[in-house]
Amino acid sequence: MNEHLRTALFLAASSIPVLPLRAGKVPFGNCRRCADNACGGRPNMKTAGPCACPGPCHAWAAATTDPDVIQSGVWRHAWMRATAVAYHPGGAWLTVVDLDNTDAITWARENLPTTQTVPTTRGQHWIYQGPMRSVNAVRPGIDIKSTMAYARYLGPGTGTMTELPDAVRALAAKEPATVRPAAITVPALTGGGECPHRTPAYLERGVAMAEQRITEARSAIHSTVYRTFLVVMATHGRCGCLTDAHIERLFTAAQAKGETARHCTDAWTNARTRLGL
Repeated sequence: MNEHLRTALFLAASSIPVLPLRAGKVPFGNCRRCADNACGGRPNMKTAGPCACPGPCHAWAAATTDPDVIQSGVWRHAWMRATAVAYHPGGAWLTVVDLDNTDAITWARENLPTTQTVPTTRGQHWIYQGPMRSVNAVRPGIDIKSTMAYARYLGPGTGTMTELPDAVRALAAKEPATVRPAAITVPALTGGGECPHRTPAYLERGVAMAEQRITEARSAIHSTVYRTFLVVMATHGRCGCLTDAHIERLFTAAQAKGETARHCTDAWTNARTRLGL
């Protein structure tokens, strides 16, 4: 039993749903059975589904407190390759205010009530008791992680956890800043013949790269999602190559980073409008 598995079992015993993270501090990708969301998702995702996959698929939605699942053969294989332990704050009735730099920490000290604090690589996690919706970039360097999100477990921290304050809820109530579309060159349509994008490997590589770009984003999530959608649409949107399954993969990646379904839809619509599609 390695260190990450021991930590996961310790947290699960305290009713904190856990999942393994791979290199890059991101969840493990879906298995073949769950590729393209073919399984329908997990029951606790926003779009409910019948997924009974034994593996840690679907990012935060796979988080569990069941020790039999955590120690199962498939999960053990993941723990052997894991680089960190994550947990689903909302599932533990918690909210994490992720402060990514010193300016964010200074702002929090001046505007938020003190609570349990955990040091991170570049800042701090302030943990409050009570769930709420997750929103990224509520202020420069500040993300809120609770429902439909995951946070790295970095230790118990210090201080006494306090109840989720209205000041944090108010941050999530604000509308995100409008993203100004960056200049982009739209590929010209190829004339005649079969569309080269229909080559399965070419299209799959493009969608996979877009998923990775969204998943690995550390800040400016709204902007990253919009720009990624814009690039995908510019490359594959005019010739009808993109399917609903491809779009679902991109939306799933964005929602795993805390984007709401509405924000995903708005970003996709704005990208289409920008390109005149």
